[in-house]
Amino acid sequence: MSGAPAELVVATSNPGKLREIRALLADLPLRIRGLESVPGVQLPEEGDDYAANAIAKARAVAPAAGCCVLAEDSGLEVAALGGAPGARSARFGGPGLDDAGRVRALLAALAQARGAERAARFVCVAALATPQGDVFTARGECPGRILPAPSGGGGFGYDPIFVAEGTQISFAELPPEEKSRLSHRGAALRALAPQLRRALAAQSPSAAMRS
Repeated sequence: MSGAPAELVVATSNPGKLREIRALLADLPLRIRGLESVPGVQLPEEGDDYAANAIAKARAVAPAAGCCVLAEDSGLEVAALGGAPGARSARFGGPGLDDAGRVRALLAALAQARGAERAARFVCVAALATPQGDVFTARGECPGRILPAPSGGGGFGYDPIFVAEGTQISFAELPPEEKSRLSHRGAALRALAPQLRRALAAQSPSAAMRS
């Protein structure tokens, strides 16, 4: 008789990220909870380092979660902006902007950029914090370029203006499974999968009975 599935809290309040992570981890016997399931936890202020941000978020949630916690930090790096907005992508353009507002701000900043200046990459670092206090990280990248105008109604964030290398349409136009195959987040989670599987196995009820 099999026990209850292992649990994982994803330390994000971004519904688009949570939706993607659920899909990317759909093959695991896993119950995924969002940050709303851990009331009273405040995520730390984010700096300029993806790994440090992801680790800080995972560690902030772990003591109250009672299970493994997955956090990630990601951003868009654009050649013409010297790698900006990077880890500050979610705050680009100033406070109070939604996804569409940040896209408009980025396109305005790139109004004079041509050719190779519009080269860009998405970067993601995922961090896994276990109940035993261990933390594991993995990084994923997706190179591409920035479109002159948004295209497509899917995805979230900067997806409507990003075309991955080897494709001709934006992330917002790709089928979700194709985006996951190419994306920085997909690459990071696939790299983290061995540690995640081991941590979940250690967390399972059968493992607890053996200990």
